[in-house]
Amino acid sequence: MTTPQNWNQAIIEEFRANSGKVGGPFAGSTLLLLHTVGAKSGQPRINPVVCVADGERLIIFASKSGAPTHPDWYHNLLAHPLVTVEVGTEVFQVQAAVTPEPERTQLYNQIAESNPGFAEYQKKTTRVIPVISLTRVK
Repeated sequence: MTTPQNWNQAIIEEFRANSGKVGGPFAGSTLLLLHTVGAKSGQPRINPVVCVADGERLIIFASKSGAPTHPDWYHNLLAHPLVTVEVGTEVFQVQAAVTPEPERTQLYNQIAESNPGFAEYQKKTTRVIPVISLTRVK
């Protein structure tokens, strides 16, 4: 049985082996590797996350495939918003911020329009899926 950790590890390895490109369910999507520090554990974590560019920012979505709870990495960002990302072959620090309304809905609708899976995620849950902006630290 494949665990979420094994599945994520396989995506991380494919991402790094192919300069940020992956296939399977993420073929055609832009991914980044999000390096966080555990909110409770203090341990380093890495998660592959779909992202979109919005000007100078990268935008990520705490969808957790429509699960009823937020992904762990979202809680990690709230506790420690200065994080590292890998985008393609580049590694850099970003400041994470939860996007407020009405911009959150506008950005979420854009990803749902271009990637229908995100529309399905929102239909599967009663929670509002957070949208997070990542701004590069210079």
